[in-house]
Amino acid sequence: MNFPHPLMAPVVELALKAGDAILPFWRTGTAVTAKADDSPVTAADLAAHHLILAGLTALDPSIPVLSEEDANIPQSVRAGWQRWWLVDPLDGTKEFISGSEEFTVNIALIEQGRVVFGVVSMPTNGRFYVGGAGLGAWRGDQEAEPLPIQVRTVPAPGEAFTVVASRRHSSPEQERLLAGLSDSLGELQLANIGSSLKFCLLAEGAADCYPRLAPTSQWDTAAAQGVLEGAGGEVLELSGVPFSYPARESLRNEFFLALPAKAAWREKLLALARS
Repeated sequence: MNFPHPLMAPVVELALKAGDAILPFWRTGTAVTAKADDSPVTAADLAAHHLILAGLTALDPSIPVLSEEDANIPQSVRAGWQRWWLVDPLDGTKEFISGSEEFTVNIALIEQGRVVFGVVSMPTNGRFYVGGAGLGAWRGDQEAEPLPIQVRTVPAPGEAFTVVASRRHSSPEQERLLAGLSDSLGELQLANIGSSLKFCLLAEGAADCYPRLAPTSQWDTAAAQGVLEGAGGEVLELSGVPFSYPARESLRNEFFLALPAKAAWREKLLALARS
């Protein structure tokens, strides 16, 4: 398929190759070490990182790469970047270690702090998602033509309002928000899934909202944000402004809300999040 951005197709191919580099380590009892922040890293993370770094550099050596596995780049250097890649070579390392299939490869192209497009791939089944604001969004499966995907603005008849949540991360703020949503919109259905696949459920119209009032890092969210925005969704800070990726000192994200851009309950969600 001819995607609308010239770098989309080669980055999809690169993300799938990174998945192939990860799989030999899956469910094999690969050694786990801890980084400075106590988050886990495995040989699979590093294998994917090195493959992606080489591939992106070959595509365009003028575009710098910020990867979770090579993130110690001073803010003074990053502040001069106008265009860069933001990469999580293996998003959902804890899911990977546990033997779950819910881990992904995330690659996003950023310009002036905004996502141009993102690619999210699933190593275990070859599925990928790709999209960007104004470009559209697609889901691809092995041996099949990628299909366009789109958010839903209301649940399908007979379906409950579905909120995506993290299996491993929540907070008191998030629990209060969910309680407020239930009071306003009726009984909620929770969809628990790992890694950046939470955004992808929204992008393909299988869920309605993903509030995240718990910690994440820039590489956790950028690629899937591109997919969601291409599918007609948006990611907002709690103030209501679009979520962005400035070259600030900390690579930790602010809290955010992911939702369909034309949702009738948008302002209600924002009000609940602020309270």
